[in-house]
Amino acid sequence: MDSKFLLRPAQSADTDAIFDLIKALAEYEKLSHAVIGSVEALQEHLFGSRPYIEAIVAECDEKAVGFALYFYNYSTFLTKPGIYLEDLFVLPEYRRQGIGKAIFKYLAKLAVEKDCGRLEWSVLDWNEPAIAFYQQMGAKILPDWRICRLTDTALTELASDPRL
Repeated sequence: MDSKFLLRPAQSADTDAIFDLIKALAEYEKLSHAVIGSVEALQEHLFGSRPYIEAIVAECDEKAVGFALYFYNYSTFLTKPGIYLEDLFVLPEYRRQGIGKAIFKYLAKLAVEKDCGRLEWSVLDWNEPAIAFYQQMGAKILPDWRICRLTDTALTELASDPRL
């Protein structure tokens, strides 16, 4: 396997490849059933009139072999913006070539350039290889924080609850 790769900001023409990588990530995480979005929605959210997300593409021989999708958040305690890495994925046959580390370095540089106070992401508790990889880079796994999420019916019920 050739270890030469290129990292670059995603372009509109990359949307199909990014969506394919999202599906590969979901399969890896045994969450294929959870991918209910569409290429069209991804295109709009990446490149529409009001982009919500940004992405990095990792290429080998002009083929998208990895991606990172992120957005900006804000720390009230730091009074600084931050970058939240929603997903990072490299196809299994392209791992251990430095692509993941290069993506993190790219995002760290971006965070420093934009005076962000932090770079954050979540990891599944069973994903020991990823946890070890993150810790090797100096990341702290925060044991006392839990992700809270409203989706689907619970989200729409709360939004339309006349009692609140």
